[in-house]
Amino acid sequence: MPFVVAAFALFAIILVFKAIKIVPQGNAYTVERFGRYTRTLMPGLTVILPFIDRIGARINVMENVLEVPEQDVITYDNAMVAVDGVVFFQVMEPASAAYEVNDLQRAIVNLAMTNIRTVMGSMALDELLSQRDRINQTILGVVDEATSTWGVKVTRVEIKNIEPPRDLVDAMGRQMKAERDKRATILDAEGDKQSAILRAEGHKQSAILEAEGRREAAYREAEARERGAQAEGKATRDVSGAIERGDLQAINYFVAQKYVDALKALADAPNQKILFVPQEAAGTIGALGSVTEIVREAFGGGGGGSSGRTIPSAQASTASRNSPRTRSSVPSSEHPMTLRPEPDSPWDP
Repeated sequence: MPFVVAAFALFAIILVFKAIKIVPQGNAYTVERFGRYTRTLMPGLTVILPFIDRIGARINVMENVLEVPEQDVITYDNAMVAVDGVVFFQVMEPASAAYEVNDLQRAIVNLAMTNIRTVMGSMALDELLSQRDRINQTILGVVDEATSTWGVKVTRVEIKNIEPPRDLVDAMGRQMKAERDKRATILDAEGDKQSAILRAEGHKQSAILEAEGRREAAYREAEARERGAQAEGKATRDVSGAIERGDLQAINYFVAQKYVDALKALADAPNQKILFVPQEAAGTIGALGSVTEIVREAFGGGGGGSSGRTIPSAQASTASRNSPRTRSSVPSSEHPMTLRPEPDSPWDP
């Protein structure tokens, strides 16, 4: 009797262990009844029928990564390169992954290798090295579509290394160096071109400004000559008016000024080392005396615009004795003691 009780107790314990199943998180178990799939156990505590149901496949439903082994690929332009990569996938339907394909991971790896050769073999080497994103997306689309019947979602395919042959790498290095030398030469030429253009623009602006300066200077000089001519004409008109009114002192001043200017120009000439003063210099001094008379008359010190100077008889006799060129004029009834001196200079009236 104790033996029977112990046997029943042991059998009950075995039944409990067979009936109760604990599924870890990130996994899914398939249940088979008499060898046929019935349901999928999700993470947690679950009870099955012992000796009737059993656990079929334990599937990892987390995202997994598979290494794609290195393989040689011949590109469209007959360049051989060594390529490897990685594949990320996740089981979405544990039953399909367990019963639709045998050795799921090996199947995914071989499928990825085959499509890598297909996609990369249809591209040239330059495209292969510069368009990895396009290659990854193309392979991902093909592999994901092929594994969808297995209850698997391929989330990402990445090409890790693309290694061309060594001689091809050296040729590519020389090509890159030549291309960069070409770009440097073009940039130098562009710089020289821009520099020449800027220098030409600078010369152009300088010439324009210089021409404008000469034009402005010529305009100012012409205006100055015009003003000088106007002043000269006004002075000439004033002198002519004074002569018409009988004032000979104005013409004496005008002639004396021109005479002094002529002597100054003669003295300032660079090719003149010795200056010969003409004998008529005394006449010039006399003309300057006339200037003094003009100033005296202008400020109220002298009298009027008569054509001759009225001097006393004693002064007249003294002037007659001192100046060999002075001669007496015929006395008039109005001015009995008026003398007209003989001109000391051809410019004196």
